[in-house]
Amino acid sequence: MSRLAEFRKLEQQLAEQLAELESMKSDSGLKAEMEFESKLRALLGEYGFSLQNVISLLDPHAGRRSPVAAAPKTVRKARDVKIYKNPNSGELIETKGGNHRHLKEWKAEFGADIVESWRIQ
Repeated sequence: MSRLAEFRKLEQQLAEQLAELESMKSDSGLKAEMEFESKLRALLGEYGFSLQNVISLLDPHAGRRSPVAAAPKTVRKARDVKIYKNPNSGELIETKGGNHRHLKEWKAEFGADIVESWRIQ
């Protein structure tokens, strides 16, 4: 990209951002938030408190929390082994899940209910 094209692109982006800034300045919600922040900071300065002091007053346990403690890790129970025996061929299938290729073939051929009746364990 040429330097002139890059300059024009940045100039256009700047104009868009300035327009967005002007629209935000007229937003009454933003004005209320800015007024609240300035009054809060003045009050904090008057009493010699910091934002951290206020947080510790409102939520005393906030400093002791850690992201890891908030979501304890649980260990998943191992799946049980299921054993199926085809009465027609005598073939055995041992699986921990239902994603076994031969088991799927049996279910497609004989039906899932019938194959489940072949389950030994």
